[in-house]
Amino acid sequence: MFATRHSGFASPFGRAVLVASLGGLQAFITVLAGLPAAFPVPIVVVQHRRSTSDGGDALAAVLDRKIGLPVRVAESGMPTQLPGVTVIPGATTATIEPTQCWVLTDESRDRRPGDAVLASSAGTAATIAVILTGYLADGAEGCRVVKRLGGRVLVQDPATARAPSMPSNAIATGCADFVLPLERLSTALVALAVAPGAADLLTVPLPPWARLGP
Repeated sequence: MFATRHSGFASPFGRAVLVASLGGLQAFITVLAGLPAAFPVPIVVVQHRRSTSDGGDALAAVLDRKIGLPVRVAESGMPTQLPGVTVIPGATTATIEPTQCWVLTDESRDRRPGDAVLASSAGTAATIAVILTGYLADGAEGCRVVKRLGGRVLVQDPATARAPSMPSNAIATGCADFVLPLERLSTALVALAVAPGAADLLTVPLPPWARLGP
């Protein structure tokens, strides 16, 4: 299992992936600002948004001002295991090679960049999926892959989401380990990533109706 080392403790998780759509900026800030500057697990942020023509990335710029972790924008060939937060550019589908490097392509027609990152991440490192506010169902299929490959799934309580569809669809898979108010997700992330034994303790048996396969 991929392990990230922190203060002598090897985290069982190699990556955390946060997925959101409408209302995602504030959700990202709330979760990421609650993490310590020494958070040991690399974080990926994916949001449904348009590409920019000026070469900048507004989401990355805002996060860089608001949180205490280093922030960068993903580029093809860049290592995925850099500390801090990696932002996937708008209108982009990102996947991870076995060499732990990013591959970026123009967004596919199905517009499910969260599923693409989650499935790819789970195949290369034990992953914590965090599904936040947004319309439609992006992230739901990715949650199934994450859970099937030994990761954990955290979902924002739809009652606290600006757009509840993405969290609701993730919950409907039966793969959510915890459904939490937005402001408590950072605490759960820290517990899973840093506390010895928490990954085994903080898991919920799948209901009999859950479907992990495609």
